[in-house]
Amino acid sequence: MLKNKKRILALSIIPQYLLVVLLSRQPEFVESFYSNGVYIYISKLFRFVLGWLPFSFGDLVYAFGIIYILRWLFKNRKRIIKDSKNWLIDVASAVAIIYFAFHLFWGLNYYRLPLHKNLNLKHDYTTDQLITVTKKLIKKSNSLHFEITKNDTLKVVLPYSKGEIFKNTTNGYHNLKTDFPHLEYHPKSIKKSLFSYPLTYMGFSGYLNPLTNEAQVDGIMPIIKLPTTSAHEIAHQLGYAAENEANFIGFLASIHNNDVYFKYCGYTFGLRYCLNEIYRRDEAIFDDIVETINKGILKNYEEVRLFWEAHENPMEPLFKTFYSGYLRANNQSKGMESYNYVVALLVNYFKVNGA
Repeated sequence: MLKNKKRILALSIIPQYLLVVLLSRQPEFVESFYSNGVYIYISKLFRFVLGWLPFSFGDLVYAFGIIYILRWLFKNRKRIIKDSKNWLIDVASAVAIIYFAFHLFWGLNYYRLPLHKNLNLKHDYTTDQLITVTKKLIKKSNSLHFEITKNDTLKVVLPYSKGEIFKNTTNGYHNLKTDFPHLEYHPKSIKKSLFSYPLTYMGFSGYLNPLTNEAQVDGIMPIIKLPTTSAHEIAHQLGYAAENEANFIGFLASIHNNDVYFKYCGYTFGLRYCLNEIYRRDEAIFDDIVETINKGILKNYEEVRLFWEAHENPMEPLFKTFYSGYLRANNQSKGMESYNYVVALLVNYFKVNGA
């Protein structure tokens, strides 16, 4: 009886996959029924249940899951050879459960309507438009930088603890909900990852646990990165699975924060992506435009760059290749490059809404 149940469960992966494929072709349905319907209640439920915990419950689930799998493989090492059929059924049934939970609890958000369609924004832009927006971001970033440091050569140092940053990140979302009601964020569930060290060596600054809806942030990276990374992960919690969209919403939440340090982090975050795109298109223009940026801002960029360079290792490209494949499998055809497509949203948003 148990074997039959496991076999049925294992075979359920096929109709599940076909259903996901069908839903991926119906973004309007996913947007209205799931992302702006069922998911809102699922997300809030998880955040109410787990958000109050001072540690990441999801990280513990991952840890115990890895230990359980290794223990199971060790105990069943002989059975894998002698009884491979039933062993495969056991594995497939477990995969079917995880596949179902992943898509029900969060994963279907990968197939919602693109954000630029919801905001009625174009998805293409010219180099001239990019340069115009970049200059606006430089002007605002320089102004905020000087307001904080009173010296254009000093880097900005955030005077907050990690806990204070996690708490204050929600302020930007609170201000955003006036114009974007769907970005209302309560209760909070954002935490320092228990795996911050391995996460750093993998080359990632944060992630959302799709099974517990907790937002995890790398706790050892430069603190100047925490406001925008926290805002990015909250965007994922709110159902924006695409990396460029989470970057854009995280940018908006940061620049709408009441705190000048958060605004500074937000504007320089968006500026960095625009500068990278200008460099890719025309290095000469890039060299000229960088000269107009306060030296202190460039020192903040260097601080972050040196941190990641110090943690580079031979395994990092493998992790990023794996994650890039994961993104491609979930409706983000550009893989890791998806993060950079935030520039299209930035340029077209500022083109419509001004600075």
